[in-house]
Amino acid sequence: MSSNTDMKRLTRLSAILLQLQTKRIINSTDLAEKFAVSVRTIYRDIRVLEQIGIPITSMEGRGYSLTEGYKIPPVMFTQQEANALITAGELIRLNKDSSLTSAYKEAVDKVKAVLNYSAKDKLELLSKRVAVSPASLKEPTSSSLSLVQNALTSFTVLRITYQAEGKNESTERFIEPFAFYYSLQQHWTLIAFCRWRNDFRMFRLDRIKTVYLTDLKFLPHQLSLQDYLKEKEKNFISPDKPLS
Repeated sequence: MSSNTDMKRLTRLSAILLQLQTKRIINSTDLAEKFAVSVRTIYRDIRVLEQIGIPITSMEGRGYSLTEGYKIPPVMFTQQEANALITAGELIRLNKDSSLTSAYKEAVDKVKAVLNYSAKDKLELLSKRVAVSPASLKEPTSSSLSLVQNALTSFTVLRITYQAEGKNESTERFIEPFAFYYSLQQHWTLIAFCRWRNDFRMFRLDRIKTVYLTDLKFLPHQLSLQDYLKEKEKNFISPDKPLS
């Protein structure tokens, strides 16, 4: 086997391992298409990973996953990847939700922690040489994005008080978070099933006055975000004009 073939396989094994770290389940057919190899080759790759001590669970008819509780040491970031995160961080600062900007800063700090000294110095230099126009930076108008994200992924009902556009009074709603939409007006909007309206509605985060996690759970919605947006477009309803 040529050294070039060996390198390709090593790269593929590393990529499969990364997929196992970042996804709950991966299947051989998708991996074969992704790397343009046969399914049989993927089977052999999985066996190699098992032989070097990676505890992979095979789920018949579904795919592969890392054994529950197994943790792989943090992946080292390349200089280019770290640079991209620093640059993206300046754009994140434009966001109007303070919880997102705070969480991103903490994530970048963790990335810096695994870099070597030389890379840290370069990153520090880059962070001083990237800027966003002050005119673009506005005070945060919401701080609930992170909490709502957690509710969405754990299928937890939220209790909110919401002030719709043009309304003087707020209403209390029990909602099931479904998806997020970032509008042309640079506002985060939450698409959620409103139990009061018994239908999907859109809520601008800056108009949510209070938000609380409840002990209630809901079943995942079968509707996809793409289908929802297509329906909005078909009915000539702009996602940038939340209906609540």
